[in-house]
Amino acid sequence: MAPETERVHETWVHSDRRIPKGFVRPIMRFTQLEASSGSLLLVAAVIALIWANAPFGESYKEFWHTHVHIEVGGFHFDESLKHIVNDALMAIFFFVVGLEIKRELVVGELRDPKKAALPAIAALGGMIVPAAIYLLFVAGQGGEATQGWAIPMATDIAFSVGVISLLGKRVSTGAKLFLLALAIADDIGAIMVIAIFYTTDLSMLWLSLGILGLIGVYIAQRWGIRSMGFYWVTGIIIWFFIFESGVHATLAGVALGLLTPVFPLYSEDDYRRRTSWILGRFEMNRAAPNHRERLDYDAMQMAAVATESVAPLDRLEHQLAPWSSFVVVPLFALANAGVRFADFENGVADALTSPVTLGVALGLLVGKLSGISLATWIAVRAGVGKLPTQTGWPQIIGLAALAGIGFTVSMFVTELAFTDVALADSAKIGIFIGSGIAGIFGYTLLRKAKTPAEAVAEQFEEAAEVPV
Repeated sequence: MAPETERVHETWVHSDRRIPKGFVRPIMRFTQLEASSGSLLLVAAVIALIWANAPFGESYKEFWHTHVHIEVGGFHFDESLKHIVNDALMAIFFFVVGLEIKRELVVGELRDPKKAALPAIAALGGMIVPAAIYLLFVAGQGGEATQGWAIPMATDIAFSVGVISLLGKRVSTGAKLFLLALAIADDIGAIMVIAIFYTTDLSMLWLSLGILGLIGVYIAQRWGIRSMGFYWVTGIIIWFFIFESGVHATLAGVALGLLTPVFPLYSEDDYRRRTSWILGRFEMNRAAPNHRERLDYDAMQMAAVATESVAPLDRLEHQLAPWSSFVVVPLFALANAGVRFADFENGVADALTSPVTLGVALGLLVGKLSGISLATWIAVRAGVGKLPTQTGWPQIIGLAALAGIGFTVSMFVTELAFTDVALADSAKIGIFIGSGIAGIFGYTLLRKAKTPAEAVAEQFEEAAEVPV
């Protein structure tokens, strides 16, 4: 790392004054974006269900199984539209997830081991208990059904944050950050599960090429290569290597997100000094004979300084998060949420009583609620962590219920876990039921629960009413 970059890095790491700018504001923008995208995600899922069960429902599968064939020399690509969405476009979603994980680990709640302990332990409880509940339901099924144990482990940030946004100030900022940190820790667990348990036909040659590409990105950063064009091209090549390796290609997006720098090249002082100097020269160049060319050059330099005064992570998230939230994830829901009830032997009744459906639904609803609440209680009692500011146990239980909304990543894991269409459809119905009830239940608990501030105010009122 260059000395100037090291100085900027040290300034950002050790200045508490910069943390609100470097973490809280971006994370609030991110949660607002996720909250507003939740409704579009729901609309896409409903459209998929209506389309799949309409009289022309067969066209749903036919459309998403349309193949795209590209062949250039020795390069050969032949995948269905559904696989393009799941393997290629979802890499953008997981890249944005990787960016959020990187921010959390470097300047966020997960950078401090003491602060990270509580959401991390809570997330672990919220993964283990749902998986155990699912396995209890499918124990007698055997075969491929047991491969779906990771489906109820996930928390959907967009939907859970969307529900919290409806509650306004009844949920404190500390509670929102706790849920977000928990969901991101949950995402880390889901990514590890996908990488370890849902990788098939591993090719070490292609995987080695992908890892070498990631090392190349790291070296390019150390050498000071700043061109986004270079990283875009390299990132697409790395995605292709990982795609061919047998490891799910979306993990390339996560890896690239984790490699993205959190800190800008120029500090605030550098920005102020450089822009002042350029503006001064700008005024002098206005009187020069070839002033138009000089002014254009000054403007380009000003733009370059402004760009490099914003961290690459923030720039990329600003560019890609709207595409991820409003295009990629709704397309994913549209391509994967279309469960056709006519395909079940006894229709809806068969779908609702399937062990896979019940295992997923209760894993999300009961498993998340009990796993997160119990793990949080144990961590606080053991002194490993403490509750967020202005957050009591009623709020923690409500947040734990909301964490049972597991739409996007749960659907994603379903596609990886099952080749049997009936099992996959049963799991998706379980996701709909479990996530829906969890969202309503969590909202109700948080709506009715008194915030710590309200509880203190009530105590003062009761004390004032007691006669002296």
